[in-house]
Amino acid sequence: MKLYGYFRSSAAYRTRIALNLKGLEYEYVPVHLSKGEQRAASYRALNAQELVPTLIDDRGIFTQSLAIIEYLDERYPEPPLLPKLPEARARVRAIALAIACDIHPLNNLRVLQYLIGPLGATDGAKNAWYRHWIEVGLDALETQLAKDPATGTFCYGDAPTLADICLVPQLANARRFAIPLEPYPTLVRIDANCGKLDAFAAASPDRQPDAA
Repeated sequence: MKLYGYFRSSAAYRTRIALNLKGLEYEYVPVHLSKGEQRAASYRALNAQELVPTLIDDRGIFTQSLAIIEYLDERYPEPPLLPKLPEARARVRAIALAIACDIHPLNNLRVLQYLIGPLGATDGAKNAWYRHWIEVGLDALETQLAKDPATGTFCYGDAPTLADICLVPQLANARRFAIPLEPYPTLVRIDANCGKLDAFAAASPDRQPDAA
């Protein structure tokens, strides 16, 4: 099994966490997004979107982090990354999608590069854009999770799920851009609980071979 990723990519970070939670061994292949390695013909042959992650195993080539994670969860069902009850699964997916679809894409590297490149935004304007969309998203998640009795040690109950897999990389990005997290005590508490698990700690960007 091979995972093509970039140490700072939130999407690749999610996938590393999932692989670690499943106890799956894989070969990590760095694709340096800032250097444009995702645009190389050899990589485009694997992932036409020129994005990370890409997972290759004995059954094929898989892209898009949430699709990869659900594939892994279906093929390797223990430990489960989604609850059993349909309504609980919907709740967990909603949290994950709020991050993966509504926060992360607006702050992805290629979006930021387009802002400061073709659109001519200053670094200050780019950073304000970044902070705005993170704060809008985290405000909503904090409100939702703080009042929901289904919130436990983690986003849902007392075992990590797809929601936590998405939350942790997003908070790491917020810290990298020096966004204050004091307004989000529930999210910070959950993140701290995740950080106590080896699967999350080992997936951290600073522990990846391409972080050097």
